[in-house]
Amino acid sequence: MRLESFRVTNFRSITDSGHVDVSKITALLGRNESGKSNLLRALHSLNPAEGFEALNPIKNFPRHRRLEECNDDVKVVSSRWILTDDERDELVGILPRAAGVTYIEISRCYRGETRYVEFNGLAAQDFDDTDVKAKIKKIVPAVKAAADKLDENKKPLLEKAADTFEQTLIVIPDRIKWAQNSVAGIQELRKALAAADTDLTEKQDQMLTDLEDLSTSIASDKDAQAKAKTWAIKKMPVFIYLDEYPELNGHQDIAQYLARKNSNTLNESDRNFEKLCKVAGLNPKKLQELLTNDEQETRNQLANRSSAVVTSEIKRLWKDRPLKIRFNLDAHHLDTFISDPNATYDVEVNLDERSRGFLWFFSFYITFSADTNGGNAEEAILLLDEPGLYLHAMSQSDLLRHFEKDFTNQIIYSTHSPFMVPTHSLDSVRTVNISEDKGTTVSNDPTGDSRTLFPLQAALGYNLAQSLFVGPNNLVVEGVTDFWMLSTISAYMCDIGRTALLSELTVTPAGGAQKVSYMVALLSSEQLNVLVLLDEEKDAKNTKDDLVKSKLIAEQNVVFVSEAFEAPYPKEADIEDLLDSKVYEALVRESYKTELKAKTLSLNVKIPRIAKRIEAGFKDLGIEFHKTRPMRLLLNKMGKEPETILTEDSAKRFEALFKTINERLKKHMDRSAGAFR
Repeated sequence: MRLESFRVTNFRSITDSGHVDVSKITALLGRNESGKSNLLRALHSLNPAEGFEALNPIKNFPRHRRLEECNDDVKVVSSRWILTDDERDELVGILPRAAGVTYIEISRCYRGETRYVEFNGLAAQDFDDTDVKAKIKKIVPAVKAAADKLDENKKPLLEKAADTFEQTLIVIPDRIKWAQNSVAGIQELRKALAAADTDLTEKQDQMLTDLEDLSTSIASDKDAQAKAKTWAIKKMPVFIYLDEYPELNGHQDIAQYLARKNSNTLNESDRNFEKLCKVAGLNPKKLQELLTNDEQETRNQLANRSSAVVTSEIKRLWKDRPLKIRFNLDAHHLDTFISDPNATYDVEVNLDERSRGFLWFFSFYITFSADTNGGNAEEAILLLDEPGLYLHAMSQSDLLRHFEKDFTNQIIYSTHSPFMVPTHSLDSVRTVNISEDKGTTVSNDPTGDSRTLFPLQAALGYNLAQSLFVGPNNLVVEGVTDFWMLSTISAYMCDIGRTALLSELTVTPAGGAQKVSYMVALLSSEQLNVLVLLDEEKDAKNTKDDLVKSKLIAEQNVVFVSEAFEAPYPKEADIEDLLDSKVYEALVRESYKTELKAKTLSLNVKIPRIAKRIEAGFKDLGIEFHKTRPMRLLLNKMGKEPETILTEDSAKRFEALFKTINERLKKHMDRSAGAFR
């Protein structure tokens, strides 16, 4: 069975959540105190792994309402489940008229004795009033006609049986009661016919058999429905709810645990220890028996096997770094040690001393594996409240990929972290909102206030930045105007059959010269191919030296704009200097014609860089200069009249720069496919 949707009512902050659609992975997005946890707790109560029980109205009924409004029959959760083809066949075997059932609705109230099951598409019981009455009208006269042929002793008995049969089979609205009465009435009629040693005709007997089959079928339908409902509840996956990591001690006294188990006084930590033993394949009682018999070698072999089993799973699931789990038996104590095999010194640390992020993940793995007998998808739906809250941002992304790739279970989780938002599958995001008049409500389409939607906006922004400006091969430039110019002119050069940037190269703006180092560090850490294009000036050379010294990038992968010029290379040059100086000046004057009206712009030709020359001239006039304005005009003219922008000398300079960048990228890719080291 697969959960398609659910609805929560009358529970804590929730008056009516509305229908919540469920995917394989469903993210509940909402700000703090919006009711996300209440949604998960209510759904968990439908079929908890710990066992179904009544809900406490004092604790769970909405506090703003009078407690007298809550009784055992107040509904809390309703859910809709899709059946597989095999499950539909099973259901039909139990309840034949369920052939058209495609989904089941299961709900619960505050009472703890039962859950309510409805079969959508259940065919109506086959009952034709006219046909039933017609058969009765033919059978009763036939029986009485047969009675007329009997002697005076037997005749009254058979006539009475015919009258009773007729009265018993009178059609009433309650079909079950009619069927029960009919079964008894038909049986009595057959007994009377046998006692009178009288037979009906074959046709009359067939009509009686038809009525008998119909009434028996309807009478047994109640039991079949009850069995079908029991079957549906047993088929329903259990819900495993996990919020804070459970208390799981890294140092466990087995003897004290067994004593508490024998006295039926186990605490929460003990129950989690039992789950750990179940997953690891350890039997505490057996371990103590081996200790008593001084069979240390066998104990150590069992601990070693368990360590290997759990380590292999943790290595598969925990992507932050490879860790090794070792269970150590010391007399009647069991210690769980964690070590990093890649560390310079392989130091073991007790589980109690690991990070909260790892403790959450380890506890999640133990709880899930134990409660689902190793993780059978059919047996559990995971309800995770703020999963990975203590994990690093990248580990949160790894956790989300782990949910999608390694689990076949349905998972419903709450979050307000951008790194736990499945931006590639936004149809699985549900927004949780809370208001004073309506309480907690859920929208299947992302809606809500700015706080509710902020994680989604942040996730989409990050994803957009990644998809627009980051690829496997990256050319980092200082600013967005550099990106505009290089991208536009490269595309034009490609169109006219001249040298352009390689198509597999992504131009990535750093957002300013001071951010180039951070962008290179970010991309290199992701094992991407990175080149850097810098202006030819003092600060840029310092940036290059810092990148190379910190081993973020190889020296040959830093390209300066000056390399586009023929020797002797200019001592200073910006990317704007690749254009003809008169062309760039004309772009500036046209884009600032309003501000420059009635003013004389004087440019100091001793300033080597055209952009700096313009900036100084504007400063003298009291006008603030922004490179984006002439660059926008350049983009427009490159689309309409590129020959006015790109002179032959400019085209040659851009070709030389593109050729240098392409050659450096190819050399780097030949050397290594990894990050620069």
